[in-house]
Amino acid sequence: MTTRTPSAHSAATLCDRVRKYEHHTGTRLGGPGPAKEGQSQAGGESGQRLDQESRAGASALVSVYAQLDFAHETWPAALSRPLTLPTASVSSAPITLTGLSLTTGEYICCFEAQGFRWELQKVVRVPLQATDVARLPDELSISCATSPGFQLSCCIPSTHLGYTASWSPREGSEASFVRTRDSQCFGLAVQRCPAADTTYTCDLQSPGLTPIRVTVSVTVIQDGDTTCPEEASAVAWNVTKAGHVARAPCPGKRTGTVKRPCGPDGVWGPVQSSCTDTGLLALLRRVWLLRAGQGWPATEVPQILAQLPEQVVAVTSPSDLLALVHTMTVLAKVVADARIQLNYSALEALLNTTDKILDLDSGSLWAPARAQKPSVGSNLLLAVETLARSLCPQDHPFSFVLPNVQQQTQLLGPTSPADYRVSFPTQPPLQAWIPKHSLAPLSHNGTNVSITSLVLQKLDHFLLSNYGQGLGDSLYVTPGLVLVISIMAGDQVFNQGEVIMDFGGTDGSTHCVFWDFDLFQGKGGWSDAGCWVQAASASPTTQCICQHLTAFSILMSGHTVPQNPTLELLSQVGLGASILALLLCLGVYRLVWRFVVRNKVTYLRHVALLNVVLCLLAADTCFLGAPLLPPGPRSPLCLAAAFLCHFLYLATFFWMLAQALMLAHQLLFVFHQLSKHRMLSLMVFLGYLCPMGFAGVTLGLYLPQGQYLGEGACWLDRKGGALYTFVGPVLAIVGVNGLVLTMAVLKLLRPSLSEGPQVEKRQALLGVLKALLILTPIFGLTWGLGLATLLEDISVVPHYLFTVLNASQGVFILLFGCLMDRKVQEALRKRFCRTQPPTSTISLATNEAYIPEHSKGRSEDARKIEVE
Repeated sequence: MTTRTPSAHSAATLCDRVRKYEHHTGTRLGGPGPAKEGQSQAGGESGQRLDQESRAGASALVSVYAQLDFAHETWPAALSRPLTLPTASVSSAPITLTGLSLTTGEYICCFEAQGFRWELQKVVRVPLQATDVARLPDELSISCATSPGFQLSCCIPSTHLGYTASWSPREGSEASFVRTRDSQCFGLAVQRCPAADTTYTCDLQSPGLTPIRVTVSVTVIQDGDTTCPEEASAVAWNVTKAGHVARAPCPGKRTGTVKRPCGPDGVWGPVQSSCTDTGLLALLRRVWLLRAGQGWPATEVPQILAQLPEQVVAVTSPSDLLALVHTMTVLAKVVADARIQLNYSALEALLNTTDKILDLDSGSLWAPARAQKPSVGSNLLLAVETLARSLCPQDHPFSFVLPNVQQQTQLLGPTSPADYRVSFPTQPPLQAWIPKHSLAPLSHNGTNVSITSLVLQKLDHFLLSNYGQGLGDSLYVTPGLVLVISIMAGDQVFNQGEVIMDFGGTDGSTHCVFWDFDLFQGKGGWSDAGCWVQAASASPTTQCICQHLTAFSILMSGHTVPQNPTLELLSQVGLGASILALLLCLGVYRLVWRFVVRNKVTYLRHVALLNVVLCLLAADTCFLGAPLLPPGPRSPLCLAAAFLCHFLYLATFFWMLAQALMLAHQLLFVFHQLSKHRMLSLMVFLGYLCPMGFAGVTLGLYLPQGQYLGEGACWLDRKGGALYTFVGPVLAIVGVNGLVLTMAVLKLLRPSLSEGPQVEKRQALLGVLKALLILTPIFGLTWGLGLATLLEDISVVPHYLFTVLNASQGVFILLFGCLMDRKVQEALRKRFCRTQPPTSTISLATNEAYIPEHSKGRSEDARKIEVE
């Protein structure tokens, strides 16, 4: 048997650890009375883990001897022959006790074999460490003018090791020794103030043990030095030199030190306390001893759990909170290693303790505790999850409700179980169920199946904001609760199975996640592996499906635009108006088509505009109906709607690009014109095949990664990059159109038009230019705002502007692409008014001025001036 780190008791019964040794020796070991079945196997597993953990550290070998005591005088026949242990006991690795603070004393192990009892004893001498020495104070500022002398002390816990102390320097000082029930203090009374800053050394020695050296720094305050004044409160603060830290022992029944920095301007800073309640430390030490092997876990674990609710009252500092959570963490390991089953009252005490811990102040306790130990919230979650599922079968069913903790435990029995359903009256409401097919494999071995459902409110606020792969670095908020679901089949934990959960009170984009204790080097983090959002409806409820069991919650975007009725109404009304405007545009083209396509340029221009209208009409209709479909990657209709919207919206912009490129071709290649059919073929290729390629590649790249659809919507995911395959080409097209328009304006409005196209053709090109000059900035502004809405830290105003402009694109096309065209206006007047236009008019719609006939002497080309 070996020990690794020191104990606080002079004698200990290590029967449990010897029972773990039985796994290696093959001998039945146990405490008084017959050994129970199953204990040796469970203990052996834990013993192996402790061995593996301890081999990384130093070990001290403890030799033992056996003393046989027989209750009867008759020599048992079983010992008439030699009794030998298996060979494995000789070659097996030594047992190492971890986490136990051992001091000098007699340690006794006991075990039974073949009806006899063995006791193994050893006196252990363990040296103290420098961390066991308390310096009072460990740093001191002294003014020689007001305090010529001062007192220093170095104190150690009470021990029988016979330590002696010597101080240096000792000139003009007197040493003293004070013993109390719990400590031994070696003092130094300095009679004369040193002339300069001095470091005093306390050397502690014991025969045969490693000496210990600690230091105390004394700073001398000179005349003119800035100081913080003496102050008396719960702790007496002496005069301290600016830039130094004053230290004092914790007041009352608390262990540790309090610190207070003195600022450079002579003003005291905030008090920093590392004080821990002695009762909490005693309970933590007891649990560590139990973990290391001292005592009987089955008896002591319920006793310790019964004390925990009272200990929460003693939590007044972050160190107290860390000690209490650490106690529960070690206690959970003891229960898991020894496979202890808790009774009703023990579990009730655990839940009461957890409820009170979650009610502790977040600012003064939880925040500094997380700063000292970031994994404190994760450790509490794991401890409560482990202990809560350890209820013995006799106490099922179990139901318990507190403000921050709710638990329901149900025993399903060995027969084929039905669906498991549970609901909690939380805010927001919560429901969960496990389908029958997930529970069916557990019924084959005939064991009882217990399901524990536990809701911990507020705990998610004390967990780190760590997000695993796929969640990115966005800022998320949680709903204020964590749902823990555990399944025990016999004494085995079952972690695989499908669970469906409904989280109420959710708005905007959500992620179904679970807490992965292994992420971020053991600090823990949220992960969405094996979980997804299954369905969403008009009600604020998120349905999650996960393929494993653990602690679940949901993440909501911290910058999600509120799903308020005003924004939804604007979007729906705008899309409806856009669809009606596009239908009216088709009706207008049906009436005037043969009047407006008199030459190649006007034909190509209106063919492109007609395709823009058709694509945008289909896209708006699809987008308006997409919310009625069940979202999620498993919905074929939702996938189809997202793909069609992506393709059709892209096609709208590619046809606008085709218009711009046609305009550039007509202006730049005046004497090398392509035929109408070849130009139309190129425009169809650009308008339909290019966006089809973009949409198909996006689907193939992002769908296998689960990043194609956004959460709860039949549209591209804005987090994984799929949405950028739409916004990127759109903004690129807007930029190209802007360059083409700039070139066209310079070409058409230059002073000499001799190299330009004919008047009729030039008028047609100006019509194209006019439409693009209006629509391109509007569409560019729309999707520029769309790109801005992808940013996290953005106000709600761009969201509203984007919604209004995007939903009104059909109206813009009707007004500026169709009705403002001069030939369309003339065709409509001829069809409905049957009147001839006057000889001299000014058209506000087309900005064309006609010069009257009395302006003779001018050329025919100058008679009609386009001022666009």
